[in-house]
Order: sequence, then structure tokens, then C-alpha cells
Amino acid sequence: MIYLDNAATSFPKPKETIDFLNDFVLNVGGNPGRSGHALSLAAARSIFEAREKLAALFRIMDSERIIFTQNGTESLNLAILGLLKEKDHVITTSLEHNSVMRPLMFLSKEKGVDISVVQCAPDGKLDVGDIKKFIRKKTKAVIINHGSNIIGRVQPVGEIKKMIGGIALIVDACQTAGSFPVNVEEDDIDILCFSCHKSLYGIQGLGAIYIRNGIDLAPLKFGGTGSRSESIEQPMFLPDRYESGTPNTPGIAALLGGLSFIERTGIDTIIRRKQDLRQSILTRLSDIPQVVIYGDKDDGSQLPVISFNIEGKLPSEVGYELNKREIYTRVGLHCAPAAHRTIGTFPEGTVRAAPGYFTTEEEVAVFIDAVREIAKHP
Repeated sequence: MIYLDNAATSFPKPKETIDFLNDFVLNVGGNPGRSGHALSLAAARSIFEAREKLAALFRIMDSERIIFTQNGTESLNLAILGLLKEKDHVITTSLEHNSVMRPLMFLSKEKGVDISVVQCAPDGKLDVGDIKKFIRKKTKAVIINHGSNIIGRVQPVGEIKKMIGGIALIVDACQTAGSFPVNVEEDDIDILCFSCHKSLYGIQGLGAIYIRNGIDLAPLKFGGTGSRSESIEQPMFLPDRYESGTPNTPGIAALLGGLSFIERTGIDTIIRRKQDLRQSILTRLSDIPQVVIYGDKDDGSQLPVISFNIEGKLPSEVGYELNKREIYTRVGLHCAPAAHRTIGTFPEGTVRAAPGYFTTEEEVAVFIDAVREIAKHP
């Protein structure tokens, strides 16, 4: 089995992820913040440590401004639905995921929110100056896909923030978190949304959002937080304001293991390994005449996400043939139809190969041989 779908979720997980998860389920199991006994306190400690490690990784000064959610989609929904009000104006790009586009479409219909979409080039490049052309008095936020889940293009979020000034910058870092340097302080990011089961090596069902001091979002849900239980009003302080209900503590414990693996291995080592695998795949795919590769093949700052097609074959056909060989990629539109329109692959989409830290050069060679064989047969 060769797994090349790490842009969807990383697999396999590091040993630390499994060990921390098992330890919590077998030996802790308490409900954090809901009791005063030792197991409840141990569960709360896992959550605190995970916040602290995320803050260190992303250069966030106050870990209490990191909120745990169900996934990156919920994080983006909290940011978008919680910030934008009636008749506000928002700017985004043509490379965004449906986790951005669908909440925006909802707000457009329900609250008259005005949306401007900046067109990216077919290789994913964004002209930062184009954003400035759309800024108005009512512009409340700019929403940017930090790294494309289709072609791996990374956008210069620091440059964008300098240009937009006091307008809120919402960054979708679901692909870059753990795969590319993210520095909240240096890039002056107002809201950072990310999933925890991709390159942070957690398990499915967990995401997080960072909210800069001074930004108030309307909560998506209300309820028990384990704090201020004497009041029927939702607490206003973070993280409790946005963390109603029992958290996914086993998932957070697993994330703590994943973050420990990142610390032990070194984020630079992980990034370099993935870049080497990306370049290896690109170089070998480029030698197959029937293969069309999308995005910028020469930019060394791209994420380890490669989209391609084989001339004369649908992506679904290629994916089926790879699957028969137990090589697992993802085909289609990848929940980002606007991005596929941008790169010219709508409506069929592409075949996406996303190697991970644990992918080997031997697996890459087998994958390339399979693509070459599929391309030869009509």
C-alpha cells in the first residue's frame, strides 16, 4: 500500500500520536474542567500543553487565544460567520476551498454581504496589488488560502497584511500548518484557521483557530464550559467563549503527541523532507510525455501537493487504475471548484498526489512506474 493522500489527512501517524492517544483513553479519560478530581485535572493539563505547543509552533504570544474546534471547516465558519455582519464587504481569491466559499455564499444570500473575488493566475500566483483595487470603506476582511490544497501555491500573507492595514486578515492554514513556516506575529495575522489531522499529525475530528486580541467573533454555539456555571450568560473570556460542550480531549491528546513528534524531529527537517519528495515526484512525472502538471513546477516554496492529469484519460480513470495497484491518491475537484476553474481543470478536476514525511523514495518510484504504465495504455 502506498498512501499519497496526505493533503486530505496524514497517514501513517507518528508513534507519539498513537501513544498519547492510547495513554489518554486507557489511563486518563476524565472530562476537563468539569470536575476537580485527578483525572479531570490530567485531561485539562493535556489541553493546556497542546495549546502551548501550538502557540510555540506558530509564534503566538497568548495560547489562550487558540480555540479548539471540530475541524478546519468549523474554524473558518467561526471566523467568517462570527465576524461579518449585514452589508459588510469581504475580499477573497479564486483559489479558495469551499470551507470559505460556501459560508460566504450563505452570508451573501442571507445578510447581503458583498464579496469580491481576486482572480489568481493559472499557476496560482496572486498579484497582491490586485487586492488593493477591491478595498472599500465597508471592507471588513480579506480571506486568504495560505497554501492551495490543489497545486500547493503558498501566498505571501505578510505582504498582504502590510498592504491592507487595519482590515482583518483571515488565513486558511489547513495545508500549511506543519508543512510551511507560519508566524502569526511576524505576518501580523488576525485570525488563523487550521486543521490538526494533516501535517500536525493529530487524528480526524479536530481543528483550531487563533483570534488576535481586539477581535470579537460571535460564537457558533453556546452552552456549558465548566466555568462561571452560576451564570446563564456565555462567558466572554477566551478560550471558554468559543469552547462550549465537552471537547475532543482524546483528539487533543493525540495532537499533543503529533506536536511532540514535530518538536523532536524538527519542523525544518520535516519541511525539507517533504520538499525533496515533491521535487522527486515532479521531476519524474515531467519525464512522462502524456502527463500534464498544474501549478508552478520550479518554485521551491510550494507545498508537497502535486496535481496532474494524463492526456486522454479522466482523473477518475487514473485514480481507479492507481487504486487497483494499492496506490492511494485523490481525484476530482478536491472541494475547491473555484480553484479548478482558475487552473483550467473544471469540471473533471485532477489527480492529486500528496506525499508525507513517511513517504519513501521507493514508494515514489513505484508510483511513477504505475503512472507511466497507465499513460501508455489507451
